[in-house]
Amino acid sequence: MKSVTAEWMDQVAEELFEAERQAQEVDKMTARFPQLQAENAYEIQRKLIKIKEEREQTRRSGYKLGLTSRAKQEMMGVHEPTYGVLLENMQLFEGEQVSIIPFIHAKIEPEIAFVFDKEVKGPAITTAAILDATAYIAPAMEVIDSRYRNFNFTLADVIADNSSSSRYIFGEKLYRTNEVDLRLMGMVFKKNGEIESTSAGASVMGHPARAVAWMANKLTATGQSIQPGDVVLSGALAGAVTIAPGDHFSVQFDGIGSLDITFKE
Repeated sequence: MKSVTAEWMDQVAEELFEAERQAQEVDKMTARFPQLQAENAYEIQRKLIKIKEEREQTRRSGYKLGLTSRAKQEMMGVHEPTYGVLLENMQLFEGEQVSIIPFIHAKIEPEIAFVFDKEVKGPAITTAAILDATAYIAPAMEVIDSRYRNFNFTLADVIADNSSSSRYIFGEKLYRTNEVDLRLMGMVFKKNGEIESTSAGASVMGHPARAVAWMANKLTATGQSIQPGDVVLSGALAGAVTIAPGDHFSVQFDGIGSLDITFKE
């Protein structure tokens, strides 16, 4: 059986970087290497992030969670979420129209952003510890864009591809965690003025901060931690929606306001 080598992981990271840079989809890595496991996939992810930091002259700004809902986990045949890395050049800002040209097959999801003012380091991080270390929360949306053909992948594939990370935006008005009940906080997600979905914070692993705690503990295995100033997207509160030119999306949360974004060709 062919073994996973550092050279092979370097090659995969390079292919995924080029796929995103050229906006050209590639076959999933497990089609060529079925033995790929999550542990090696996270190593590929770290190699990919290093390439992006060096060649795009950017740096890490935080993390994002994926596959946080039970429905998505069952659909993928997995039992836990994934995480990916956010970079400074992924951030979008309110008021700008975003071109879809750089994307392969972009989708958008409603999220909650946590902004930290303390380091969070596992291995025994709790939901309460996440809330204590959080300076602010804000409404957010994430643009995901798998580099794999037809948005088709396994758990290991999506981890290697930085958990389909692409762009993110969060509200400029920030709120304290003690100002709302994150678990019960309602959410309305709209596309072009029509309601696409409704949900509540509890749809993310029972509590959004519980998802972040899971990630903080997972990061410990590779010597990583959430740092002061980091932004963490705690996971989608509803299904991802495909983006087309001219689309306008908004998300509104009870108690922490709303956020809008528009896309163009």
